[in-house]
Amino acid sequence: MVGALVAGHALKRNSRHAESFDVRIIRTEDYPFMVAREGQPFERDGVIRSWRNDDLQSFTPLRFMPPELMGYAGRALVIDPDVFAVADVWDLLSRDMRGKAIDCRLRHGLKGRHGQYATSVMLLDCARLAHWKCEEQFGELFAFERDYMDWISLKLEPADSIGLLEAEWNDFDRLTAATKMLHNTRRLTQPWKTGLPIEFTPEDGFSPAPLYGWIVRLGKQVIGPNKLIGHYWRHPDRNQELLFFGLLRECLDQGIVTEDLLREEMSRDHVRHDAFALLERAAPLAA
Repeated sequence: MVGALVAGHALKRNSRHAESFDVRIIRTEDYPFMVAREGQPFERDGVIRSWRNDDLQSFTPLRFMPPELMGYAGRALVIDPDVFAVADVWDLLSRDMRGKAIDCRLRHGLKGRHGQYATSVMLLDCARLAHWKCEEQFGELFAFERDYMDWISLKLEPADSIGLLEAEWNDFDRLTAATKMLHNTRRLTQPWKTGLPIEFTPEDGFSPAPLYGWIVRLGKQVIGPNKLIGHYWRHPDRNQELLFFGLLRECLDQGIVTEDLLREEMSRDHVRHDAFALLERAAPLAA
């Protein structure tokens, strides 16, 4: 939640048209159909898993909720709560989508080369996405009628309905002068989690390279999940840590995040325990 509030603040603070768009946080606890599936099996990239609502990324099916929330009209930008605007998002919201239903970028590495899209940042033409029915399609996971990875990577969408975003609008752990939205996508090094015990489930399948998934699953059986890593690492780019805590300092100053909320999130191991010390040292960000 702290990440989501900081992300919402960044969208507004860095836009010349902040009054022209709304920011809404979509919360998993507001959708009982997700809670009802706790512990039920589903398929992810050909591997059977159990659904966990306390997994770090259990919110991902809600990436497909905005068109329904918008009444299948207008334009929506959906971002994960670890994506932070450093440029004017209005340039994205007002861009020519060239008749596409979705604009996003490919995932990096082998996944991108195998046609998997990054749904962590999507510009959506909601009227063209009337077939997105989040609750119904989430239920199809547990009837084994749809694979999670095919869904989340847009493999089930018509190829000609997807346009490509420039990488700078979803910059994967890269902060340069060209970056427009920074995505701290590598969960192991998210700057607000350093030193905390890991609570996410690592990927254990990749259908184009089945040997990779087999090795990962064998390792988890032999030594247990996350035993090789255990805790979050410090982000290798100090500037990305400074950006997050500079934005969080502004959120505290403006009452967007309260000290009570921050302390609660620290007690739940959602935010690193030295957060207040980092905030005291956080330099003001450029306007």
